[in-house]
Amino acid sequence: MEQEDISEEESTQTLPENLPPLFGKYDVTEVVIEDRGLARYMNLDTRKLHQHARHANRRFKKANLSIIERLINNMMRTERYTGKKTKAYRVVETAFDIIHKKTKENPVQIFIKAIENAAPREETTRLFLSGIYVPQAVDSAPLRRLDIALRNICRGATSSTMGNKKSIEDCLADEIIKAYKDDPSSFAVSKKGEIERIAKSAR
Repeated sequence: MEQEDISEEESTQTLPENLPPLFGKYDVTEVVIEDRGLARYMNLDTRKLHQHARHANRRFKKANLSIIERLINNMMRTERYTGKKTKAYRVVETAFDIIHKKTKENPVQIFIKAIENAAPREETTRLFLSGIYVPQAVDSAPLRRLDIALRNICRGATSSTMGNKKSIEDCLADEIIKAYKDDPSSFAVSKKGEIERIAKSAR
């Protein structure tokens, strides 16, 4: 019983008092994170969204970054936004405004639920046995689950802009809403399903 209490305590997140709203609009203190494994790595601190790579190349330190800043950083993976954090910041802010207009709910809560739905629980690795590589299913670490979900949400948004008249802001908002609804047409959700299907066959 004592061990269960410790794990439950570690999975909860305490936010500092008087936390400013995200983008000056959205309250993060009421956001609920249902996935206990991801909860300890989802930093909802809105005071600093640009920490100038303070934790770069330091093991596990990216968990100290705000989850919103990590979304912004993943949006900078494309050619158009590489190194342009201010532009990526505006894209995420506008996408959250679009989510709020479409759902009439807190976009931060929508985003958190989208991550939970897009984070794979298991994947495959290769073991070298008797001179050959054999696929083996393994459980995904919580931080890696979060990394994959964020990366696929942003990849889905950028790939859907190809040959599409929609702006990147609309595409990001649509991808987050689809992942929130666990819609198979979401790029992130479909990738999660593909990863888990391959892992299931390698058990």
